[in-house]
Order: sequence, then structure tokens, then C-alpha cells
Amino acid sequence: MRAILLAAGFGTRLQPVTDHVPKALVPIDGRPLLEYWLHSLFNSGIEEILINTHYLADQVNELVARSSFRDRIVVVHEKTLLGTAGTIRQNADFCIDGPCIVAHADNLCICDFNAFKAGHENRPASAAMTMMTFEAPDPTQCGIVICDEDGLVREFHEKVPNPPGTRASAAVYIMEPEVVRFIDQMDLESPDLSIDVIPKFLGRIFAWHNDRYHMDIGTLQTYGLAQLDIREQRTFMKAQNWFS
Repeated sequence: MRAILLAAGFGTRLQPVTDHVPKALVPIDGRPLLEYWLHSLFNSGIEEILINTHYLADQVNELVARSSFRDRIVVVHEKTLLGTAGTIRQNADFCIDGPCIVAHADNLCICDFNAFKAGHENRPASAAMTMMTFEAPDPTQCGIVICDEDGLVREFHEKVPNPPGTRASAAVYIMEPEVVRFIDQMDLESPDLSIDVIPKFLGRIFAWHNDRYHMDIGTLQTYGLAQLDIREQRTFMKAQNWFS
């Protein structure tokens, strides 16, 4: 299985931290955020990872060049941001041959990715995609999902004032080639996963719940919380052989 890490954004809500460092590289407990993604995914059997860049791309390139995983990483630069689904469309050949993880790499996600993959393998037959979910501390800032008895997402409410729950999309997905083909055929200029893709697959998205830890570090407040929270995850990360 391969993975795409979306890492090109500006991180404007996290200024001034992101004035001189891309959001995907902000330090968490002394390590760049992107390193958490690389170690967690490669240590769960992912074969190759594609990372897109735009803002302060040289810093991402430097991190990859120093990484022990560098021979298994493809970096693609976007002169103009393509949109989250646009990046998949631009790199459809990378992920069209089998299931592929797609993740927003500007979130801090701690979980058993082997269990996430197993959840996808055991999803209902009708599902073309598995979405990781988590309990959102502020559901107005997330995409809230409503699932049926089979765990399929029936409703998706993207950042609405009065969301109907707290179970939210973690912006981490496993997509079957059918989804990639759909994205590849879209004719929108900068298609977005949450706005333009997820609603088209309602009823065919299986929800797998991350009950360990997930945080959108998009604000100074949540970034600060992540610095404290990550310390409680050290034993788990060691058991998963992260950073070994």
C-alpha cells in the first residue's frame, strides 16, 4: 500500500509559528510533525509515500533528504496549490493500482495504522473508502459525520455552526482505485476532498474510529495542547517502533 501526505498548505491560522516553517514541519516535542507521519506509516508496512509541497518547500526537501526513508519518498512541488483532491488528480498514477492512504499531514495523528488498514480490509462490501474519525473537542471546526448501524457515513456536515454530533473526520482516508478514478475525471479547477468528493460517496464510506489521539494543530491553542498531550503517547509510540 502507498500513501499521499498533503503537506503544501500555508498554515496561516498558526502564525507566527508558521512565518518561517511550513505547518507540516512545526516541532512537536522536538520532532517535526512530518516525522510522526513518516515513522508511523512506514512502520505499519506502507511501501512508498508521496508528499506534495508549496510553501517553504525547500525545508520539506531538506527533511526528506536527511530521512532514513528518503529512497521510499516521492516529493512533488505545486507551483500553484491544486486543492486537496487536485493533488490526488495530479498524481493519480501513483495511487491507482490499489488502496492508498491519503492524509492531511498538518494534523497530529497517533493510532495503530495496522488496525486502520485492517478496518478497511474488513469494511462493508459497498464501501469504496474508509475514513478515520475522532471525537472533536470543537465540532464547529470539523467535518462531523453521522453513521448508520453498519458504520457507513450517511451524513457529513463540514464546519457548520450547530453540528449534530462530535464524531469528526480526521482527514485521513484509505481510498480504493474507484475513488481515485472519480477524482481523476473531475473538471473542477481546485477540487477539495471535503467539499467535492466526500458528499459524492455518502453511504459508501466506512468510518474507522481513532480512539487514541488526533489533533488538528491549526491554532496556537491546539498546537500548545499537542505539545503536552504527546508526552502521554510516548509508551504507545515506543511499542509501535516509531523512531526506533
